[in-house]
Amino acid sequence: MAETLHHFIGGERCAGASGRFGDVYDPSTGKVRARVPLASAAEVAEAVDAAQAAFPGWAATPPLMRARVLFRFLALMEREMAALTDLVIADHGKVLEDAGGEMTRAKEVVEFACGIPHLLKGEFSESVGRGMDSWSMRQPLGVCAGITPFNFPAMVPMWMWPVAVACGNTFVLKPSEKVPSCSLRVAELLTEAGLPEGVLNVVNGDGEAVDALLAEPRVQAISFVGSTPVARHVYTTSCAHGKRVQALAGAKNHMVVMPDADLEMTLEGLMGAAYGSAGERCMAVPVAVAVGGIGDALIEQLAPRVRAIRIGPGRDPESQMGPLVTEAHRERVSDYVDQGVAKGADLVVDGRGLRLQGYEGGFFFGGCLFDHVRPEMTIYKEEIFGPVLSVVRSDTFDDAVALTNAHTFGNGAAIFTRDGEVAREFSSRVQAGMVGINVSIPVPLAFHSFGGWKQSLFGDHHIHGPEGVRFYTRLKTMTSRWPSGDHGGSTFAMPTTR
Repeated sequence: MAETLHHFIGGERCAGASGRFGDVYDPSTGKVRARVPLASAAEVAEAVDAAQAAFPGWAATPPLMRARVLFRFLALMEREMAALTDLVIADHGKVLEDAGGEMTRAKEVVEFACGIPHLLKGEFSESVGRGMDSWSMRQPLGVCAGITPFNFPAMVPMWMWPVAVACGNTFVLKPSEKVPSCSLRVAELLTEAGLPEGVLNVVNGDGEAVDALLAEPRVQAISFVGSTPVARHVYTTSCAHGKRVQALAGAKNHMVVMPDADLEMTLEGLMGAAYGSAGERCMAVPVAVAVGGIGDALIEQLAPRVRAIRIGPGRDPESQMGPLVTEAHRERVSDYVDQGVAKGADLVVDGRGLRLQGYEGGFFFGGCLFDHVRPEMTIYKEEIFGPVLSVVRSDTFDDAVALTNAHTFGNGAAIFTRDGEVAREFSSRVQAGMVGINVSIPVPLAFHSFGGWKQSLFGDHHIHGPEGVRFYTRLKTMTSRWPSGDHGGSTFAMPTTR
């Protein structure tokens, strides 16, 4: 019988009261492994109540003591790493190596947040005027909320709440209802680490829960990662309700392959970036721009590697690529491949119709490789979010940069070349938030910040790292002068240095 999950509010497990439930699948078998309650607006309000009540005490807790809670959580996370990794696999289906990598990246954000006493230090200027000093400090916002996608059940939530909580905020997390298990376990570990009740709350739900958070007046800030249409809705609705927002959206990351590129390094980078996690990454590379005459060699050597990808269940250590997250998503990816064929792109490797013996009900989809894709095609313009790589031919470097910059999305971009001047020019001219030079997935580590340009980001701040600290705090600047014998009398001019 499928397990029934819960919410986590005020330090306790809470059964769903709405009467609505969603199914959580094992993507490798296609079977329902759990039922997750879908929160009503009233249940979201309960979570915000708990967070609001916890905020004054947590904000007054010295940053060093907040960091110590995170250090204890970090130790518990190390203890539970294998179990947390297994929850990621169970809900999402990604392979063991990839799920382990996700957990490591999640842990790194917690490690960054443990340095919050240093990160919150302000600035001080002595004698900005006679007998007058000025200094700044950063203070928490209040209740913050995070809305996270299915593709990283552990890492993306931990892009948000560790920094927010370390800064002195309280938090309501609404994970994807497709992959709730890891976040619920993390909330329990935080309680074990000594996090006061109500500081982190987890509510599961769908659009009703999301819209309740966006409209809730006590929520001061919204962090979101997901598709561009939803990101736009989150941004516009939250802004209309006076919240600060960081909404990370869709992507169509381009890898420009120059004629002088190290072909073996390029192939290895493309395989991992296009087909890792079955392409369900916002920093995947679904487009390779082959410059000059390298396109034929690229296709010739890519095709057999794509056909040879070892596809299987996530817990099998031999698997290189697991299933897609749901049957509906598999059909969506298949429909994109159909459209590419119909519009005249050359489908060199066809992964449609894959069924694995013993896992016939699983949501598996083979790697696909298109050649001679054109910019007007849907498979080029839209985010597929599956194991589909499109190769576009370009005559020159300038054409490749122009093509990349003309795309709606600007999350990440990469170039493979041996020419340092070309690489430097690319990094300066390309319109993307994250750039790799002979690095196919240039995801910043936790002490930098993650975010895109154009339709890949709505809002002013990137996520985690130094930008995360700025997002989850308000700047306050003080100017002081202590009384002296001669006050100088009243002045009606704008204060100036005298």
